[in-house]
Amino acid sequence: MSESNAATPRERSAYPRFTEYRTRWMDNDQFGHLNNVLYYSFFDSAVNATLIEEFAFDPSADPTVFYVVQTGCSFHAGVSYPAIVEVGVRVARLGSSSVSYEIGVFEQGAELAAATGHFVHVHVDRATERPVPLDDAKRVAFARVYGA
Repeated sequence: MSESNAATPRERSAYPRFTEYRTRWMDNDQFGHLNNVLYYSFFDSAVNATLIEEFAFDPSADPTVFYVVQTGCSFHAGVSYPAIVEVGVRVARLGSSSVSYEIGVFEQGAELAAATGHFVHVHVDRATERPVPLDDAKRVAFARVYGA
């Protein structure tokens, strides 16, 4: 799959799975829009929600876990409280021990992302903290959820 162009917001149809978040009063910064740090929280929460809900991942007990090794975000339009945001996730690349995600943050119902980002996970052994290959079950799960 191709990498996204950071300067161009993606359309909603590019993402096979969404997670919804209700913004809070305290999320706005002094300029009247959501503070940029929230977008990284949306990325992390949406990706991990998928792993927990769709893959039966137990972050406190599984023998392998996913470490974030890279993130990035491009902003295209402002979003402010009391917006509801819908965070779309797709797999851009499935490696031997890593997963590269593309993420779009949409104001509820919008067709173009207000922000687009990327998020890279490395699959590691919990005890050794060394990368381990994704097993067949995880690859099947990624294909089922993301078409990867």
